[in-house]
Amino acid sequence: MAQRELALDVQGMTCGSCVMRVEKALRNQRGVMDARVNLATEEAVVALGDDAPSFEVLRAAVQNSGYDIALHRDRSHDETAHAEERRWFRRVIVAWPLALTVMILSMVSMEATWARWTAFALATPVQFWAGWPFLKGAAKRVRKLSANMDTLIALGTLTAYTYSLWALFTNAVLYFDSAAVIIAFLLLGKYLESRARGRASEAIARLLELGAKEAHVVRDGVEVLLSVDEVEVGDLIRVRPGEKLPTDGVIVGGASAVDESMLTGESVPIEKGVGDEVTGATLNIDGTLLVRTARVGKDTALAQIVKLVSEAQSNKAPIQRLADRVAGVFVPIVIGIALFTALFWMLGSGDVRASVLPAVAVLIIACPCAMGLATPAAIMVGTGRGAQMGVLIRGGEVLERARRIDVIVFDKTGTLTEGRMRLVDVVGGDEVLPFAAAAEAGSEHPIARAALAGAADRSMSVPDASKFRAVAGLGVRAEVEGVRVTVGRRRLLERDGCDIPVWLDEEAARLEEGGKTVFWVAWDEKARGVLAVADVLRSEAKDTVGALRQLGIEVAMITGDNRATADAVGAQAGIDTVLAEVLPGDKAAEVRRLQSEGKVVAVVGDGINDGPALAQADLGIAIGTGSDVAIEASDITLIRGDLGGVVTAIELSRRTFRTIVQNLGWAFGYNVVLIPAAAAGVLNPIIAGAAMAFSSVSVVTNSLRLRRFGRR
Repeated sequence: MAQRELALDVQGMTCGSCVMRVEKALRNQRGVMDARVNLATEEAVVALGDDAPSFEVLRAAVQNSGYDIALHRDRSHDETAHAEERRWFRRVIVAWPLALTVMILSMVSMEATWARWTAFALATPVQFWAGWPFLKGAAKRVRKLSANMDTLIALGTLTAYTYSLWALFTNAVLYFDSAAVIIAFLLLGKYLESRARGRASEAIARLLELGAKEAHVVRDGVEVLLSVDEVEVGDLIRVRPGEKLPTDGVIVGGASAVDESMLTGESVPIEKGVGDEVTGATLNIDGTLLVRTARVGKDTALAQIVKLVSEAQSNKAPIQRLADRVAGVFVPIVIGIALFTALFWMLGSGDVRASVLPAVAVLIIACPCAMGLATPAAIMVGTGRGAQMGVLIRGGEVLERARRIDVIVFDKTGTLTEGRMRLVDVVGGDEVLPFAAAAEAGSEHPIARAALAGAADRSMSVPDASKFRAVAGLGVRAEVEGVRVTVGRRRLLERDGCDIPVWLDEEAARLEEGGKTVFWVAWDEKARGVLAVADVLRSEAKDTVGALRQLGIEVAMITGDNRATADAVGAQAGIDTVLAEVLPGDKAAEVRRLQSEGKVVAVVGDGINDGPALAQADLGIAIGTGSDVAIEASDITLIRGDLGGVVTAIELSRRTFRTIVQNLGWAFGYNVVLIPAAAAGVLNPIIAGAAMAFSSVSVVTNSLRLRRFGRR
């Protein structure tokens, strides 16, 4: 069944119970495969099947549950992006002076009639204007026969306010100060929370800001300045020194050094010329370039990175399911506890007034905001910080798996090594290299490129070849000057029944012992020579392996190379467990074997043949400079191509998960301790309001500490 995803903006959510209701409303619609709602980003991602409902049907279902949705739009450059923060601030600056005045009156002169009526006059706008968002939200929930955080706030403050209104005429004790100050604290908490959440979501905005806003497009020989949104595939763009590349494309004129640090993390500019690919948002340094656009809009590399980060922030961690389940039933339970508390105190004391404060305190202290924000806030900041460091993590589930990794298996070529094979030795007659290069001319394998480059470096003429055929994982066959030439592993020659001279076998063994990869060259059913190529180990490989070991993770290497070569490279990198002579199709089987031993396995790779192993692994990590297939099959992408990103990903995952546990521990512990205290009458409602506001702000602020990850 075909499946597509629909991104939505959700309006009206305040806590974890809201998340559960919106998800349930969406999932109950025919054709909806799944729905994920994120409280921190106020977004939903809906997986739709073939018989998907229309947006109007989905919206009607969500509205029927008391909320609203709209098609998702990028709000990173929207002038109203901070409108919510400003709305809360306006209510805060009105509520606090009035509430403090009411509190002062209640402490010094509440016996006087004028003071009592002044308290009423000042508390009323706080209750019904400043606190209107809470009352409005509660009213919506009542109409839908549901309850959420707004319900608890409205019940608590209206109880105190209504009782005080009755007491105003009966000369009893007033609690206008409690209602007003509670609302003031809650408004301050919402303002600080919205501000903190804005800081938490800065990662995507910063990524988008990297892109150019305008482009000099050459059409019909005339250069025009257009918005980058108006650029089309195939357009010619002139990029002058100091300007950013507006889109991805290919250079068709000019040459320059291009700073690609935003993508690769490499501070040294790369020399680019005609035929070279360039990426949008990179910086042209010193020459004028004429670029033919290849990808625009959502298809550019930068847009794909932004999309991955956005999706990661909307995905849930499995640990969040517990919080969501609790939040879904939490509010009704709290209302029940509050009613029981009021009844208990009223029956115990015979005084209605004695039951008001404990019941109000229970309602206010128990608002489950912190519970709903604990996980998504940490994921949002953690994945955002990862993106800034060149590590794209696909959401909360990946974070949980990454922290449990026992074994990391590195592919060799292009991952532990630079992937640039160099021809270092040729054993055999003068025809060996030209014939081998001719046979390999039809292959894209790194060894084929090394053979061709080696022939060019030696100024050798390479004859034409025909009937080219690749044998997966073993080599190639082709016809060169009427002779069938085989180039590849010894196993391929043995399969073809080729005779292998003893002296040549000894030479091959000597080269392999030196850590070189040997490929045999044969024709006329006889091995005629060998080519020895070497790949350079990445400069950061040994340090990365050492850092992973310090984290308590076993490190292994997997390669199709022969045992001697593989062991030599493994020794250089400091790796003891080497899986050698593994064909591409068998890499996934090796991962399954490790998993069958009870190990949680991560695979790091960069090539197309790494795709199955990356998908089979508990955690797939792709080098971003590798193939699209590997990146698509992975859970984590290292966009800078630096192996140190593997260590960063593991450490960031562990730190983020630790933050989630801290947040949930605080959110649950806060309620477990303070609800009984409120019911026992030892917690003043004003203190309860301050504590509730602080609880929400605390989990977001704790999550924001992840922004400092990796900084010294």
